[in-house]
Amino acid sequence: MSLLPRLARPVCSSAARPFSSSAARALATPVAQKPALNKEFKIYRWNPDEPAKKPTLQSYTIDLNQTGPMILDALIKIKNEVDPTLTFRRSCREGICGSCAMNIDGQNTLACLCRIDRNGAKDTKIYPLPHMYVVKDLVPDLTLFYKQYKSIKPYLQNPNPPEDGKEFLAEPRGPQEARRDVRMYPDEYLGPATLMQAYRWIADSRDTHTAERREVLQNEMSLYRCHTIFNCSRTCPKGLNPAQAIAKIKMELAAD
Repeated sequence: MSLLPRLARPVCSSAARPFSSSAARALATPVAQKPALNKEFKIYRWNPDEPAKKPTLQSYTIDLNQTGPMILDALIKIKNEVDPTLTFRRSCREGICGSCAMNIDGQNTLACLCRIDRNGAKDTKIYPLPHMYVVKDLVPDLTLFYKQYKSIKPYLQNPNPPEDGKEFLAEPRGPQEARRDVRMYPDEYLGPATLMQAYRWIADSRDTHTAERREVLQNEMSLYRCHTIFNCSRTCPKGLNPAQAIAKIKMELAAD
């Protein structure tokens, strides 16, 4: 018995399909263009290739209706369309890496998380992070930060692996997450980002070098230069609390 009758399918006639013959439907309706909303950005500029020239604030005016909502969007538009010599760091654009940390209208924050003030009558001033050497324009020198970060040995130190060879779990002591927050400190003070990471390893129950970690911080500069004014907690773009971590380190050192 042939299977062809079972596999046959009805063919739809094109005459049965409802097609609109209206000319008005066939034409696309143009979207009314928004009026220009111009805003001035004053950006810190310094070029190491011109050491005799002092740092300046250079003004750029862009249409906010032609760019994204964040400060980083404005910087990218200026670099791509206005001035390709403008220099700044950026990476994830999600507030994770901290690459685009800078001072915007007097506040240390991340350009990718800072929304543009859409008041066209008010300019926006953008500087590199304060208290740090500048490589060029908005790019700070992170050499000191990484040197200090390395000094606390930010990795688990335990020569004794678990006996069963399985996962080595830590005892719960609350969240110990630490990201690169905005950094402000002189040479010897480790700063909130490094100290928060230091507490992360001091509090880790798996680490066997807790005494050595505390000893590194037991001096006048590394930890105790923190004046507990909570600037780090207020400005942290991830909502972390470095001041609390620093206070807990002080309590543990006082108990020794």
